[in-house]
Amino acid sequence: MRIAVTGANSSVGQNLLARAVENGDVTVVAGVRSERAAASLPRSPQIAPRIVSYNDVDELAEIMEGAACIVHLAGILIQSRTSTYESANVAATASVVEASKKAGMGHIVLISVLGANTDSSNGFLKSKGEAERVVAESGIPSTIIRTPILLGPGTAGAASLVGTAARVKAKLLGGGHQVLRPLDIDDLSLAILQVCQTQPVGTSVHELVGPESITYRALVVRVAEMMKNPLTIGTIPLWIAKLAAAVTSRLKGGGISPDVIDVITSSEVVQKNADAEMGISLTPLSRTLETILTEKKHET
Repeated sequence: MRIAVTGANSSVGQNLLARAVENGDVTVVAGVRSERAAASLPRSPQIAPRIVSYNDVDELAEIMEGAACIVHLAGILIQSRTSTYESANVAATASVVEASKKAGMGHIVLISVLGANTDSSNGFLKSKGEAERVVAESGIPSTIIRTPILLGPGTAGAASLVGTAARVKAKLLGGGHQVLRPLDIDDLSLAILQVCQTQPVGTSVHELVGPESITYRALVVRVAEMMKNPLTIGTIPLWIAKLAAAVTSRLKGGGISPDVIDVITSSEVVQKNADAEMGISLTPLSRTLETILTEKKHET
């Protein structure tokens, strides 16, 4: 099976490529934006890096040639002067859809986020909802997977978690009382590959989360205990964090904004976990954390 991937140098992309190589029967055309990004990809005869602009429908259609499925991973949480929610999350998805039509693509897999909604007052969640709408209305069979915080080696979530747990004193936004459903990045990659292989008919939206609910505060404490690090936790009031973010993001034309703070401090709510429906056996959180810490030890 041949698949095409956008945003292949992201943590999800890197993991997906590694799982595809392990599969043995999967080849991947890995779309990235630069030579530097291409150089960061795993090296394998099964992986063909391609530099592509997400604004160029013809280039996107070219990387899809001969592929059974396109996996669209590209997108941003933090805006900059040159990359906004509209351009990176919505317009790029629209280009992928147009390219999919041109290439006669059989299935689109879009990785989205819990809480995505076109009616959301949060700019990020609204843009992800708009991206979902573009895919759902494309007329191409599609699978949309909404994800929570992703944990595993190489993920931003794991880096932040371990970095926080390693401190002597850590101040958490709002006290870290938001409830999370951390998903092992390996489980997401396996779900993506499963969809590419089965290519369900029609368009479906799945909320795929981890097996355990836990507050971020409790998660930090748990990791600190695993590291045998005595940790004192304090609180940064959300109103102070949002005020500071509003000022700095306006001055810089991007960066951490009040919308970003709302996303990372909101509880992850799911109506029905899609693990059984997608044929995925979820990795226990304890095993995910052990993997992260083992990898961290090897790095040091």
